[in-house]
Amino acid sequence: MEFKHKSVLLDETIENLNIKPNGVYVDGTLGGGGHSHEIARRLTDGGRLIGIDQDADAIAAATKRLSEFADRVTIVRNNYCNMDQVLNELGIDKVDGIVLDLGVSSYQLDTAERGFTYKVDAPLDMRMDQRQEITAKDIINGYSEMDLYRVIRDYGEDKFAKNIAKHIVAARKEKTIETTFELNELIKAAIPMKFRVATGHPAKKTFQAIRIELNKELDVLENSVDMMIDRLSDGGRMCVITFHSLEDRIVKTRFKYNENPCTCPPDFPVCVCGNKSKGSVVTRKPIVPTDTELEENKRSKSSKLRVFEKCDK
Repeated sequence: MEFKHKSVLLDETIENLNIKPNGVYVDGTLGGGGHSHEIARRLTDGGRLIGIDQDADAIAAATKRLSEFADRVTIVRNNYCNMDQVLNELGIDKVDGIVLDLGVSSYQLDTAERGFTYKVDAPLDMRMDQRQEITAKDIINGYSEMDLYRVIRDYGEDKFAKNIAKHIVAARKEKTIETTFELNELIKAAIPMKFRVATGHPAKKTFQAIRIELNKELDVLENSVDMMIDRLSDGGRMCVITFHSLEDRIVKTRFKYNENPCTCPPDFPVCVCGNKSKGSVVTRKPIVPTDTELEENKRSKSSKLRVFEKCDK
C-alpha cells in the first residue's frame, strides 16, 4: 500500500517557520514527507533538512518523495526524542527550525495489519516503530485491571474506563485477546447503548489510550520540548501540531515555561532564581484549520499548531 498522508496545517506551518533558503531545518516526524517537501523546495544549495522518523514505511516513502532534493536532505530512522544525538552525529550544533506533526499518519490508520484502527479487524499491534518488541496485544493481555483503568482514563479520557478495564480482564481469563475487533466488542459491551449512540465510535478513546501508552507518546513529548528549543539558533522557530488535548497541554505548558522560567515569588522586586527566558510564544492561541481544510481533510478536525521563537539574550 502506498504511504499516503495529507499534511495538516501545511501552509500555516511553513509560513510560521520563516524559512531561510540557506537555513538548517529538522522535521522530527517525517511521515510521508509532506511538510519536509515544502521546506526542502524553499532551500538553496546551502540549506539543509534533517528528516527523522521511527517508522520504516515512512522512511521509505519520504526517501522516494524527497529524492529530487537528495543533495540537501538527510533522512534518519530514529525517534525525535533522540534529536540531540542525531544532530551531534551529523555535526550540527544549531538549527533554524523544527517541525513536529504528532498525528498518526493516514497510512498507519489505513494499513490494517498495523493494528491502529478499530474499523478493520487486524492483530493488536499499534507500534510506531516495528523494531519494538511490545505490542498493544501485550498491554491488553498483560496489564493489571488497575493499570488498564489508569491508561484508558488518563490517555483516553473515557468515563467508562473502569468498566472497560473490567470487561477486558474478565474476557482474557477465557482466552487471549488477539484482534482489534475482539477488543471492539469488549468495549461496546462495557458502554451503555444510550452513550454509544451519542458519542461516535465507542472504541476510539480506548484505542487512542493504548497507542499512547505503547509508544510512550506523551512522555517522549514532555521530555523533548526543552531539548529541541535549546537546539534552535537565535530567531529559530519550533512548530508543533497536536491532535488531542493532552499533547496540546504539554506543548502549551513547556512553551510557556521556556518563555518565562522564573520561579521567584511574584512580589519579588527583582529575579534572583537566575532562570532566563529562552524566547517567546508566537501563538497566544493555537492556530486551527480553516473551514476549507476541514472540508477537504476530516482528519485535521482536532489539530492545533503552536509556535515558539528562540531568542538568545
